[in-house]
Amino acid sequence: MKITDLELIRFTYLSRHARDAEGHGHPGPEHEDTATLVHIATDEGVSGYAMGGSPTMLAPARQVLLGEDPLYRERIWQRLRQFQRLYGPPLHDRYIGAIDLALWDIAGKVAGLPVYKLIGAYRDRVPAYASTMCGDDIPGGLDCPAAYADFAEACVAQGYRAFKLHTWMAPLGPDPRHDVAACAAVRERVGPDIDLMLDCHHDYSRTEALYIGRALEELGYHWLEEPMNEHSMSAYVWLTAELDIPVVGPETAGGLFYNRAEWIVNHASDISRYDVNLGGLTPLIKCVHLCEAHGISMEVHGGGHGNLHALGAMSIPGEYYERGLLHPLYDFEAAQPWLASRVDDIDAEGCVTLPQAPGLGLDLDWDYIAAHRV
Repeated sequence: MKITDLELIRFTYLSRHARDAEGHGHPGPEHEDTATLVHIATDEGVSGYAMGGSPTMLAPARQVLLGEDPLYRERIWQRLRQFQRLYGPPLHDRYIGAIDLALWDIAGKVAGLPVYKLIGAYRDRVPAYASTMCGDDIPGGLDCPAAYADFAEACVAQGYRAFKLHTWMAPLGPDPRHDVAACAAVRERVGPDIDLMLDCHHDYSRTEALYIGRALEELGYHWLEEPMNEHSMSAYVWLTAELDIPVVGPETAGGLFYNRAEWIVNHASDISRYDVNLGGLTPLIKCVHLCEAHGISMEVHGGGHGNLHALGAMSIPGEYYERGLLHPLYDFEAAQPWLASRVDDIDAEGCVTLPQAPGLGLDLDWDYIAAHRV
């Protein structure tokens, strides 16, 4: 089997997801946006698809992929990683990640297995947590601590057994006391049996992060995520030693799993972090094994098909699937009209069931895509 083409399919859709001046997501007026879909074709008629990618990646990536056996994922991934040195942004980790996922989609289809069973399945259902958008000043949104408590209560009523707050970022924050007030309001509302997490402003000082962490310990929170600039690993070494609550990281720091190894051996966090946007499912699996060898947990960042399949194959926590980003005024269920069905519907127990179709299980609505194709 040989790869005959790498294509990027672009199509428009109506979105109510907007970004503020700092790049944080919030509900907004309906507007036209564009989505991208990677398509890898082969000479045996088996195609792989994954969301993401960019037109800028096509020329350098085709040099690696065309004529290659799509089942040689490791060789392809290593060559793309090496090409990053010269090509830079056109081969961003996110774009390599989309290519890698499309290759896993092909492999699953060839084997007749969902990807998580191709890797080696561990479970068929994964608990999900409700992950909020950032705090805002929108009436009826997430504009005050009581609003977070109201939304957490609504999510628990839907079946979620865990809830994560993203609190106020610039220009509405940061304010560590405001963050703690929201965390306290949520705990008081949902009681002691719901796992709660905080992902706050990512550039607090050491003393501010320590104040937040100690407050969360009193409130019985499950973890604290990225409260400081991740370029300073020594700050995280210090914070992790000071706190009993688990500290999660790194999330946005570069360096793929190589940097996660540095954080592990330097005791810079209690729980590591990875997702398919950091080069794909192939390096995510490497990071899972790295964490397992060192006896620490690894939480998968973000949702989507690739991350869900990784969670289905992980024997270490990954305790939760991150479902979101959610908001009281945002229709999350209708946010991807190019899919005939979502991959991450939750059941009454707050769990997501792994897709059973061969490959990634992308249930694409091809009529919609054709009607809106750019």
